[in-house]
Amino acid sequence: DTLWDLAIAEVKKRENPNDDDVRPGEVWDKSILFMGNKNGGKTTIILRCLEREESPKPTLALEYTFGRRARRHNTPKDVAHFWELGGGTLLAELIRIPITCHNIRSFAVVLVLDLSKPNELWTTMESLLQVTRNHVNKILTKLEKTNPEVAAEIKQRMWNDLKRDHPDYALVDPFPIPMVIIGSKYDIFHEFDSEIRKIISKTLRFVSHYHGASLVFTSKSEALLLKARALINHLAFGYDKSKSMSVDPSKPLFIPAGLDSMSQIGPPPAPDSDLGKMRANTPLELWKKVFEKTFPPKSFRDLQDTKDPAQDSQYAEYEVDVMRAQKNQELEQYKRNASKSWKEMDFDSD
Repeated sequence: DTLWDLAIAEVKKRENPNDDDVRPGEVWDKSILFMGNKNGGKTTIILRCLEREESPKPTLALEYTFGRRARRHNTPKDVAHFWELGGGTLLAELIRIPITCHNIRSFAVVLVLDLSKPNELWTTMESLLQVTRNHVNKILTKLEKTNPEVAAEIKQRMWNDLKRDHPDYALVDPFPIPMVIIGSKYDIFHEFDSEIRKIISKTLRFVSHYHGASLVFTSKSEALLLKARALINHLAFGYDKSKSMSVDPSKPLFIPAGLDSMSQIGPPPAPDSDLGKMRANTPLELWKKVFEKTFPPKSFRDLQDTKDPAQDSQYAEYEVDVMRAQKNQELEQYKRNASKSWKEMDFDSD
């Protein structure tokens, strides 16, 4: 390459920092983890992103699929790996399976929050983001010892959407990997009282901006799904990032990362007298207290699904079920025999 070619490549790299040194002819390989409320619409969103006309099925634990797209004519198709965590917060520890040292540079997260269940919203969000952030930070700590250049690159990229001259630079805590927050079931949410909608919308705007994430509200409406799809395709296939915004609380929100600000969002939705009484160490903690005062959270236990997947008819397999029934009978017999033998034992009384 000539010096001019190298200069052009460097400018393109700076203009598109998420391209990760993908050169013409090379295949883009990205991974995205979808997580959020149980039955929140994650599978539906994935199917629409991949343009698959399938009926969504419940996700049991951690499921995988992939999609291919060509960025230009006569170029190799890029690959995007889609992971979906089922069960809401119940199986959060499975997050460590898809996110590894080997793919952390090309990984992103999509958090799907059910707008129709505001009392579950903060608990679900906080639990999943905390587990994910802790796991990613462990990987970064390891990379700082084994591959410090990659670790430094990931940490620098966290701030790509929020430059040093942004007025909120010192007030936010960007998530360590790219993230999109999707508020699902907007059709139900839209029927809520306007004041309730304002509180939820304003809170999610703050949370997204605080974490350096994009925010979009969606439903089964094709027009809204297209907006969510645009943000996901940017992460998955490097499509151009939209610079449009919609912040009107009476309409579906659409705010790409870095375009919002604390001044536009405003203070937490509570009287000044209440805010003065609340003790908080961070802005995030203050917003949590205000939000949960209006929407008392469900306990972590209530959010867990205790239904045994082995009893679910959709996963029935005759041979496996017969063998399982036999093993269950053997286990019960073992318990009875063990109980009987223990009762018959003589123990020294001294």
